[in-house]
Amino acid sequence: MSIFASNSMGSAAFPSYRTAGGRVFNFNAGPSILPEEVIKQIQGDIWNFDGTGFGILEHSHRAKPFDKLLHDTFALVREVGQVPAEFEILFMTGGSSSQNYIVPLNLLRPGDTADYIDTDFWSTRSIEDAKQAGHSVHVAWTGKPHEFRRLPAADEVKFSAKPAYVHITSNNTIYGTQQKTEPAVPAGVPVVCDACSDIFSRPIDWAKYGLIYASAQKNLGTTGATIVFIRKELAERCGPTVPRMLQYRTMIKEESRPNTPPHFAMYTVKLMAQWIKANGGLEGMRKHNEAKAKHIYSALDDCAGFYKPHAAKADRSLMNICFRLPTEALEETFLAEAAKSGLDGMRGHRATGGIRASIYNAFPEVGCQALGEFMRAFAKKFG
Repeated sequence: MSIFASNSMGSAAFPSYRTAGGRVFNFNAGPSILPEEVIKQIQGDIWNFDGTGFGILEHSHRAKPFDKLLHDTFALVREVGQVPAEFEILFMTGGSSSQNYIVPLNLLRPGDTADYIDTDFWSTRSIEDAKQAGHSVHVAWTGKPHEFRRLPAADEVKFSAKPAYVHITSNNTIYGTQQKTEPAVPAGVPVVCDACSDIFSRPIDWAKYGLIYASAQKNLGTTGATIVFIRKELAERCGPTVPRMLQYRTMIKEESRPNTPPHFAMYTVKLMAQWIKANGGLEGMRKHNEAKAKHIYSALDDCAGFYKPHAAKADRSLMNICFRLPTEALEETFLAEAAKSGLDGMRGHRATGGIRASIYNAFPEVGCQALGEFMRAFAKKFG
């Protein structure tokens, strides 16, 4: 029996899963869902932030209230993420895509080579941008021959003789694969990770990383801020010809505000860090995300003759669940019927099509239960 049996019908065939307040379940890949309590906090703080008499959107980035906000945010992110003291925490702009060239600008010296493990659309973009900037790039493995359905086995990755760093993408939003563990790299070589879509969704083994970067709008807030974790010694690799505003050293020295920063986005990072802390920290997020994904993957597997998951089973993502239906016409029907029922934002990326359910940290488990139920009912009706 449906756990949503008391809900009104969304269409002739499927129940409505809208909440009592009329909100739908938001499966968008980013900007993505925020917890309701965080949204309500934002509503109040836009009007009057911390009793100052005007809202967070209106505050100067040099004023004392923002000083406190920024320092509290750094401290809370460090606490929740268990970030070691040898890492600096930075807020930057330009999204994770800008880090594609900022990383090699800062970390590669003349004659250096960077190794990249190419596991998806975004890692391919990282490689292209690094090459365009004139850097030496070695592709240690690519998943293109496998349509990015799987991640590499350890013996398939072929590193260059002396890489300055190894770049990975931990979660692949378009193809629905996710690194379960960090790859083994040559001794002493730092791992640089694009963690845009799974940052703070599970515990991090910081000892294995030199730099991690992520946009905030999936698991840690709203659009506008890119968070960077970098070992202090790596920030000193940067050569003197790199423009000041693209140097990690500048961001460290100026507390991430050498100019007016995206202070609202930084503020939402604090609220999300508070929410993660209140919900069990990173280990709590891991358990929460595993439980959520299980509802949807179980429906995919139970209806395996109808739904076609993109990712290999061993490499399935807990953040982005990507699949196809027998025809594109059925996919359009699926999206339309799901939206009528309050399950929205599941159209696949323009590069691949199909269906993509994104279930980042703030996505509630009950929404995943709803989608699993809907998927079974849809397959029964149309399969």
